[in-house]
Amino acid sequence: MRPDTDEEPGRRLVVTQVSIDIDKKMKIPKILIFFCGLFFLVEASWAQLRIEVIGGGATQIPVAIVPFRAEEGLAQRLTPVVAADLARSGLFKIVDPGGMNPVPHEPEQLNYPQWRARGADAVVIGAVTKTRDGRYDIRFRVMDAVKQTQIAGFVYFATESQLRLTAHKIADVIYEKLTGDTGVFATRITYVVKRGPRYELHVADADGFGAQTVLSSNEPIISPAWSPDGARLAYVSFEQKKPIVYVQSLTTGSRRAVAAFRGSNSAPAWSPDGRRLAVTLTRDGGSQLFLINADGSGAPVRLMQSTAIDTEANFSPDGQSILFTSDRGGGPQIYRIPVSGGAAQRVTFEGSYNVSPRHSPDGKGFTFIQRNNGRFNVAVQDFASRQVQVLTDGGVDESPSFAPNSKIILYATEVGGRGILSAVSSDGRIKQRLTADVGDAREPAWSPVVNK
Repeated sequence: MRPDTDEEPGRRLVVTQVSIDIDKKMKIPKILIFFCGLFFLVEASWAQLRIEVIGGGATQIPVAIVPFRAEEGLAQRLTPVVAADLARSGLFKIVDPGGMNPVPHEPEQLNYPQWRARGADAVVIGAVTKTRDGRYDIRFRVMDAVKQTQIAGFVYFATESQLRLTAHKIADVIYEKLTGDTGVFATRITYVVKRGPRYELHVADADGFGAQTVLSSNEPIISPAWSPDGARLAYVSFEQKKPIVYVQSLTTGSRRAVAAFRGSNSAPAWSPDGRRLAVTLTRDGGSQLFLINADGSGAPVRLMQSTAIDTEANFSPDGQSILFTSDRGGGPQIYRIPVSGGAAQRVTFEGSYNVSPRHSPDGKGFTFIQRNNGRFNVAVQDFASRQVQVLTDGGVDESPSFAPNSKIILYATEVGGRGILSAVSSDGRIKQRLTADVGDAREPAWSPVVNK
């Protein structure tokens, strides 16, 4: 088995999701009115998210996850987490590994005909050993039950607090080796909830576990955005009775206001190098796009001259252009402009209402919210073909956010009068619902892949 050189400690990845409650006494900017589908009141008593898979891939890969040797005594068993990760992706059929005697932990112990008789195309085996320094040596292999060969073999070293993260990383390896795409189980999501009069910016694992509070406030918190290195969050807080953009470290908790100009400061978006933010400011009288330094230094640089409402900027993966929403054509549509300056080009033409653009990490297209017959739905558009596909059929879908492998889109919606998080595959075939025991959730953001 080849060792994995990433012996990372339990890292604190954060994902933010924001819920908005605009006080009636607050003067609401025009942009918030024409984006009426983007803001909802959130009242939540938060627990971990539960994930329900709706639908599945056209072809599911049958895989057996054999319990690892000596995992029974661990504070967190590994294989149930791995199996749950793969199952909720909708791309795998989990084959029951029970009843094998002996239980295989090494390749020579595998009876391939028996696994094939159960329908397994791949079998995952492994073992856990406690090291002298108190960590766990976790070794696993992905075996091809058809060709009777090894597909992958990895070693991870983890502390007790890192066991769940390690299980997600194992699931990522299996996903990548069997699908050819990058796994995202070891990433996180972020969101905002409201407990009574207080708003809380939370982060959790991609499967909904391990929720932590990053910030609490008696005023709304909105528009969280991940830095490319996964170490910081930018967001908008109304704690000073006006929208101000903050950047907060997820390792130290320290933060600073980076956009606190006259008027409204909103909609932060990170540049791919993490040095700048695109923000929407009204300091010159009207919602316009500016570039600012992520540390708050220097003066803001206006991207273009416009009398329209321009907002919701999003950098392309190569950092060369920005998608944004504007009403310059009469209604909200999505446009693109070079970061170096130049004329804005309209990129959405289907329908009269298209907002909230987010590039796919592979740069091939973008997701956005489209209004159809009074319903707000998640859609995707390919840059090359300009083909649009509507992926959801909810009534108030909002805030789409791509997974870092471009295969899944996380978004907020409403079911039975409750705000929940949902996810849909980029081809629309696989859907998930992420719900809590009580409360609503809004404005999800998916973290980047860090230290993979």
